[in-house]
Amino acid sequence: MKIKVKRLNDEAVLPTYAHPGDVGMDVYSLETYELKVGERKIFSVGFAMEFPSGFAAIIKDKSSLSMKQGIHTMGGVFDAGYRGEYNVNLINLGNEPYKISKGDKIAQIIIYPVAIADLEEASELSDSSRGEGRFGSSGK
Repeated sequence: MKIKVKRLNDEAVLPTYAHPGDVGMDVYSLETYELKVGERKIFSVGFAMEFPSGFAAIIKDKSSLSMKQGIHTMGGVFDAGYRGEYNVNLINLGNEPYKISKGDKIAQIIIYPVAIADLEEASELSDSSRGEGRFGSSGK
């Protein structure tokens, strides 16, 4: 699949795959910033993308940052029709401030195929084995 990517900032590092066969492209920070414990911040990354309808670009955690530092992505769904600058919304769920330097990998972006639903309002839904069971409905 070919995806167009447009650099919007001369200093932006475009997304890259670290290894052949990887599904997540690394996304790089355009700025240096110390993210305090509990703080949320949106980081601009300096690029826009174009890909076909029926796909979505989803921002996900860098596993090393989430596991070791408690840095987690929030939101981050980009639709096929969006042509604006991509960004990464991070929150520090760790126990210490975390310094992000310009050029650091801060997230990954994954291109997913998606179903575009045609909603039909209904007065009733069919029965299922789960029914209306919520949290804990499958046991411990």
